[in-house]
Amino acid sequence: MESRSEGDELIEDYVECLMSLDAAARPCDDDNSSLAAHSEDPSNIPVGIIIQPDKDLASVTTEDSKEPILGMEFESDEAAKSFYNDYARRLGFPFRVGRSRRSKGVEEVLIMKRFVCSKEGIYRKKPSSEGMRKRERMSMREGCKAMMEVVRNSDRWVVSKLEKAHNHHLGTCSRVGYLRARGFIDTSEKTNIVSSDTATLLRQNAFGEGGDAQSLLDYFKRMQAENPAFFYSIQVDNNSCVTNAFWVDSKARTAYNYFGDTVSFDTTYKKNKYMMPFVAFSGINHHLQPVILGCALLIDESEFAFIWLFETWLAAMGGRPPLSLVTDQNRAMAAAIAKVFPSTCHRFCKWLILSRSKQKLAHLYSTHTSLRGELEECVIKTETVETFEARWASIIDRYDLRKNSWLQTLYNIRQKWIPLYLKDTFFGEMSPFQKLETMNDFYKKYFNTKTSLKVFLTQFELIMARRFEEEVQEDYNTLCTKPNLKTASPIEKQASAIYTRAVFNKFQEEFVESLGYNVYKIKDGVNCKFTVTGDEDSLETFIVSYNTSKMAAACSCKNFEFSGILCRHILGVSLMIDVRVLPKEYFLQRWTRNAKVGSAMYELNGELLNPSQESITSRYNDLCRDAIRCAEKGAISAKMYKAAKDVLKKAYDNMIAFEKNASRGSQTDGININEEITIDDAINDQSLQDPERKVTNLIGQLLGHWGSP
Repeated sequence: MESRSEGDELIEDYVECLMSLDAAARPCDDDNSSLAAHSEDPSNIPVGIIIQPDKDLASVTTEDSKEPILGMEFESDEAAKSFYNDYARRLGFPFRVGRSRRSKGVEEVLIMKRFVCSKEGIYRKKPSSEGMRKRERMSMREGCKAMMEVVRNSDRWVVSKLEKAHNHHLGTCSRVGYLRARGFIDTSEKTNIVSSDTATLLRQNAFGEGGDAQSLLDYFKRMQAENPAFFYSIQVDNNSCVTNAFWVDSKARTAYNYFGDTVSFDTTYKKNKYMMPFVAFSGINHHLQPVILGCALLIDESEFAFIWLFETWLAAMGGRPPLSLVTDQNRAMAAAIAKVFPSTCHRFCKWLILSRSKQKLAHLYSTHTSLRGELEECVIKTETVETFEARWASIIDRYDLRKNSWLQTLYNIRQKWIPLYLKDTFFGEMSPFQKLETMNDFYKKYFNTKTSLKVFLTQFELIMARRFEEEVQEDYNTLCTKPNLKTASPIEKQASAIYTRAVFNKFQEEFVESLGYNVYKIKDGVNCKFTVTGDEDSLETFIVSYNTSKMAAACSCKNFEFSGILCRHILGVSLMIDVRVLPKEYFLQRWTRNAKVGSAMYELNGELLNPSQESITSRYNDLCRDAIRCAEKGAISAKMYKAAKDVLKKAYDNMIAFEKNASRGSQTDGININEEITIDDAINDQSLQDPERKVTNLIGQLLGHWGSP
């Protein structure tokens, strides 16, 4: 199957899943009222349903039938290709574009395209020059005549020729390109890659004898030897062949306790069929930097495999699911998420949808040069649901797109991917333009298509270490530098002392913007209300409710619930009513300098976990996370490092003393429970050098109460 650069490999599953989600999520016809009115007028029929008066010509869209038939119509040659790709994947055969034809004349327009089975044709060996020896190549071609040909008919593409019969066995298509590029598929096996046991063959070549499985296992063992909190798990099939592998290091497990409220699951390796099948869970830290929260090599992409992966990741993270999860769309993945994360808000990534739209609507974008910009601005920049729906309907009408099934599908499931409809849930997005680096970008930046798994793991480890250093550097910059204030407001000064530099910059933008908004009180009393309107766009009006006794505010934009920082509208009201200091509740700890301070990592459903009641493994992992917290803080400077070493040594000595006393039945003799020492005290306390001094409140130290940064 030919290479595709914008994720064509997923488009068919994607559209089909979106359509099924639309059918399940739409309780009544009113949901589409702003896009298509219900009427006998054909112009008002919902997008995706095509009126074809000529009954001799089949009026079938890609959603109406999964089997190709003569006379089937498509909106474009790419739509026909996508349909045939879905059909080929279901039956289990690769295909290619076998032939195409353009019109004659000044403007050469594509008028025909033929999609054929990859085993079409007969291989003919070319005579080689004298004295030249060429390596024998195996050919997939077996003279198969299966094909589908489409021709342009006005603004539609119609199936004019069709042959469904194959002269060979059909099987399961898989990530052949990536595995073949690395030599995982032996030359002698290339003619059999579509046989029924293809999946087993691919997994055996990828992770079995002669593959990179040993490198992977060696890496896992080495990492766990260096840090016992390193977690890994491997999934095997009935033949004991490795199908998928998951791993997460101690830093990621610790980071999840602070930044695991919103997570992205990245499968963008699918954009490049020669890229390693590497997926990652990621989040965003208090410096707005991406943090990896777990990785996997995913050869099998079934629902069962996704369930295994999600359950394994959840177990490694202490069993606490994220509040929100952003992913690409895949039917098996979506089903697994619904089962493993029933309480998590699942959203499709808007950037991947917009990226696919560039290809799905390429013919329209070339005809209407301003369409792409208008659609993206409608999705990204619109601030209210009402304005979004009005602008979308205006675009659909202006460009006559009511019969475009892709846009209709996206609109019908808008609550699944448009952020405006999900403002009640925390996603940690400070800006509608915020876009984290994808695994596809990450892979292209640091690796190439010939990178072996062993080299990949080594490089990946170095990159993660570099990212950790960047986080430590930002910690240092936040502690040792002061941001430039743009006003004399005590609110701005208060925020500058609480937030990290990166988050404060976002808050400062909101605060400065609030100065340009018009605020009007529309309701008096304890629960008063205000309207907030910008000077530049009076169409966007927001309602801010404020409780004077509790100093509690809420805005109709719900930016605080969505991003975790106060919006310009609430800040504008605060300035109007002369609020001098913001309540601490409006400073989300995960965005502050003290994001990693305290016992938040032990909270689950509002209760502290009791490690003593868990298994030995749970207690072991629990203590490892505490030690990591100490190590992270101790690594900031040489002075902190020495203090951390001293405290850990004394804590260990006291544990040994406690163990000896416990065996003699006098557990309390070796520990003074009235004395407390923290790293901050140890830095300035010379008495710490006294080896006879007892380190106390051992449980408190192990729980990580190391003081503020």
